[in-house]
Amino acid sequence: MDARKEGLPRNPHFAVQPHLGRCLSPFFLTCAIYFLLWIPEDPPSWVGALVKCLPVLCLAGFLRACSRGYYSSLLQVALLFSACGDVFLIWPEAFPYGVAAFTKAQLLYIWAFGLRPLQLGLLLPVVLASLPFYCLLLLHLSPDMVLLLTAYTLALATMLWRGLARGGSARWGAQLFTISDTVLACNTFIQPLPHARLVVMATYYAAQFLISLSAFQSPRLKTN
Repeated sequence: MDARKEGLPRNPHFAVQPHLGRCLSPFFLTCAIYFLLWIPEDPPSWVGALVKCLPVLCLAGFLRACSRGYYSSLLQVALLFSACGDVFLIWPEAFPYGVAAFTKAQLLYIWAFGLRPLQLGLLLPVVLASLPFYCLLLLHLSPDMVLLLTAYTLALATMLWRGLARGGSARWGAQLFTISDTVLACNTFIQPLPHARLVVMATYYAAQFLISLSAFQSPRLKTN
């Protein structure tokens, strides 16, 4: 594989680019603003939607400015779909649209992570972890949400598998994304959890950050 074609550095570790920190400063600033304002506790509003999706939009801009290649482009589009999902989830009546947007984002992450190395051995623990929770969730879903959330669960579990297989920061990002959505689903459909929104958003922003950083790493080349 030609690392230049994939938009990746030749070194398997992070590329040493001093300007990356400056390019990431808008992301950290908007994250700080989000948690300082803590708008999720307020009634839904367009201001709240903007503040919520700004960190993810900043990550898309960061990749646009600092990374090149097909992999980075897929991550950028996935981030844009995620930002749309963030906006939709502000309003409860738009929840299905938010899930649909995040499903598209997960499919794009799967596409970016690819199927090499396949790492079938990682699929079993993903299934064993996902299936019991999905069965529990299914008991609390209304019929009109079953198909939508089943599709999303499959996309999320597949993204987790492919993120683990890719390795590097994508591995940790995929795990944090799964934790974020698991807490969100539990809090929304099963039982309210203390500080759930704080946990959901902190792990979500961290997940998107780590997945974005994978654009500056080479994928794991080891095969089964």
